[in-house]
Amino acid sequence: MKRHHIIALAFSLWGLGNFAHAQEAWDLRQCINYAIEHNINIKLQENNVKNQEVSLSTSKNSRLPNLQASANESLGFGRGLTGNNTYANRNTQSTSFNLGSDVPLYTGGQITNQIKQNKLNLQAALADLEKAKENISMQVASAYLEAVYQKDLVAVAERQKELSQAQERRVELLFQNGKVSETELAEARSHVAADELSLTQQQNSSMLALLELSQLLELPTPEQFDIQQPEAISPSAVVLTAPDAIYAEALNIKPQILAGKLNVQSAEKGVRIAQAGHYPSVHFSAGMGSSYTKVSGLEAASFGTQMDDNFNQSLGISLSVPIFNRYATRNAVRQARLQVAAQQFQLEETQKALYKEIQQAYYNALAAQKQCISSDAALTASQTAFNLMQKKYENGKATATEYQESKTNLLKAESTALQSRYTFLFRQKILEFYRGTEL
Repeated sequence: MKRHHIIALAFSLWGLGNFAHAQEAWDLRQCINYAIEHNINIKLQENNVKNQEVSLSTSKNSRLPNLQASANESLGFGRGLTGNNTYANRNTQSTSFNLGSDVPLYTGGQITNQIKQNKLNLQAALADLEKAKENISMQVASAYLEAVYQKDLVAVAERQKELSQAQERRVELLFQNGKVSETELAEARSHVAADELSLTQQQNSSMLALLELSQLLELPTPEQFDIQQPEAISPSAVVLTAPDAIYAEALNIKPQILAGKLNVQSAEKGVRIAQAGHYPSVHFSAGMGSSYTKVSGLEAASFGTQMDDNFNQSLGISLSVPIFNRYATRNAVRQARLQVAAQQFQLEETQKALYKEIQQAYYNALAAQKQCISSDAALTASQTAFNLMQKKYENGKATATEYQESKTNLLKAESTALQSRYTFLFRQKILEFYRGTEL
């Protein structure tokens, strides 16, 4: 019974620990790390790395001697040639045991180049794994900033609702004193209802954005999942690096470029492996064995005696010289060289794609920076205009329609400023990401 209580207490503490962890708001780094740890595509890439490790181990072990044991038991029936050169019906029994080993001494460089090729393939697989991590990092960063943006819009909608509620209270007091009509009161209440609806819709959008992020992270549920506000940056203080300078750095650090170069080197080793078919190969072999034979009608020594008497050993060196194999080796070399050319073209295409991506990222960041500065200025102007309009409306110098229009303009300006800010933050992070900076 005590054991059951202890187990129950342990599960309770575990659940409380998980709840406390879930209640903690995650920053972008935590989200990326969690996604990398649980993403299925990354697990597949990790599995590919392990597969390449096995291939490398196999090629290294091919230098080792093999060891094979065999046993044979055969029975013969019917007529057979005797020692007197006559035929007779006899039954024969034969038993043999053999143990042999073979070691490759020279294979035209095939084993050596296979080991080198598999080392390069392993390094390329590791680079592909890093690329997969980079891809999921960028996806998480985009979803994260979208969730933060939607969350901030909820705060904007709440402020709009609070303004409408304050205005409703003011109009209601004026209505009670007979200074405004019932129509104006109803209109004020309708604005509150409209803002409550906008708030609900925005809360739903924020919830869906968190859901999308949680699914990208492979979380079991978005319940009690929350994120932190990223550090604010001043767009005017950021100096963007030119595309050519970023590209020069990216060529030395981006995993897709490294993987492309390694694939070219691996293909070149494939040519050397194919060329090994032109060279002779030398193998050393050793073996031992014994046998036992019994023929019906003839006396035979015992099993043990024959096994001792027939015990034999052998050592040998074999040389195999390729002379003509229907041009198979020649065509294998041609295909390997074509593979080298294909990998070189692929590397060139990857480099061009990277340069285009950096160019696009730079001009996207530049445009987002300009838009962010302009939207911040527009927000400041809209806030000033709304403050003035609110005072005029409270002093009876502006209509409810004018007040509502000014409030709507402020809402649009806040939404645009938020969107521009997070768009620039994401674009700027992507640009730095090409330089090797973590998201």
